[in-house]
Amino acid sequence: MSLRLRLLLIIGISLTVLWSAVATWMLMDARHSLREALDSRLAASARMVAGLVAQFPNLQELAQSAQQPLDIIARDGVACEISVVRSEVEIQAVSRTAGSPDMSQVALGFGTHVHGGKRWRTFVLREGHIQIAAADSIEIRESLVREIMLSAGLPFVVALFGSLLLLWIGIGHGLAPLERIRDLLSRRRPGDDSPLPKVKAPIELQPLLRTIEELLERQQAAIMRERRFTDSAAHELRTPLTGIKTHIQVAHLAAQRPGERNTLDTALSQADQGVQQLQNILQRLLELARLDGQGASQESSQADEAVYAALHGLKAIYGDTIDQITLNIRSKPGPVQIEKSLLTVAVQNLIDNALRYTKAQQSISLRIEAGEPGYLRISVLDHGPGLSDSERDMAMNRFWRGSQQQAGYGLGLSIVNAIATQHGGTLELLNRQGGGLEARLTVPIGAPRPLYN
Repeated sequence: MSLRLRLLLIIGISLTVLWSAVATWMLMDARHSLREALDSRLAASARMVAGLVAQFPNLQELAQSAQQPLDIIARDGVACEISVVRSEVEIQAVSRTAGSPDMSQVALGFGTHVHGGKRWRTFVLREGHIQIAAADSIEIRESLVREIMLSAGLPFVVALFGSLLLLWIGIGHGLAPLERIRDLLSRRRPGDDSPLPKVKAPIELQPLLRTIEELLERQQAAIMRERRFTDSAAHELRTPLTGIKTHIQVAHLAAQRPGERNTLDTALSQADQGVQQLQNILQRLLELARLDGQGASQESSQADEAVYAALHGLKAIYGDTIDQITLNIRSKPGPVQIEKSLLTVAVQNLIDNALRYTKAQQSISLRIEAGEPGYLRISVLDHGPGLSDSERDMAMNRFWRGSQQQAGYGLGLSIVNAIATQHGGTLELLNRQGGGLEARLTVPIGAPRPLYN
């Protein structure tokens, strides 16, 4: 259902119900007022007839000599009867309208009676020995009420449908800025990084326009990051693939010549190292793709368990070199809202980065301590060359390395930063006094903090 039709239904039904209730109330009030007016007219007619009859003092003598009541011509639906009251039980009609019901025994005042299959509204007035009865046909009364209701209701229905038509046109005009925005976005070409043209829109739509502009900016930034990532990934993958291809060609040539066993073994060993390097790069890329494609983890883990798991995993790679790491737990770590496998990967990358830039005889400190309220801090401190201010700004970019001669892929810190950001934490790189670098990973304890307000 379109927004236009939905608005029309909501507003139209609300107006219809409201005005129908108001119209019903007004018509019922008009019907009641009309009936009261007709009753007042009926009573006035009886009093007027009584006034006229009072001018004939010999009415009782006329009643004694009359064999039957005199017929009076009147319009249809109106009846009148003049009677003489001789006693409480004897009432003689002197005159009545032709075809009128017998009202000599009708109670005084207003009443409703059925005569000849028709319903009548009656009013009986008694003054001395004279009784005047006037009556209206209820059928004619109701016909008059229906005519008035039709006269009042038909314009209401026409006005209601006219209002709905104007409402449809007005809603369409009010939604025109949205249609202009939709048309603008539909005509926008993929990869267009130009800002959104100015659109004349009401105040209520300005936040939407700003949000769309911010979304386009973030989308463009994401596209640029992905382009740089793709270019860097292609370059980083091309190097080991070229090396593998070269070593395989050397091995193929060595296999065709006798006495080149050592060359063959060396080529195969180097090709195997290239495959291992390629596998490591692909593993890091898969980790980044996993982080980009999933939301914040709702699983908790113990920070010390993740640290021990990271150290155990690095032991298989670095062997006894891992013994130069000293673990310092300054406060009892509580559960953190990060999946254990992700926290292990983050700690492993921090330690691996420190080991690459620290000499064998120098130690590395791994410290776990309480940070700001609600946060746990995991810090890796090394004695490496450190980073300049500009290098610290670029250190978390993917495929950036402090030294191109240094082994590595330039993805470790990017992965750690992605894990921290995704779970409401932070990664800071701080130069230490006396040389070296402190990689400080801060993660939330308990419920994860929302990333956006």
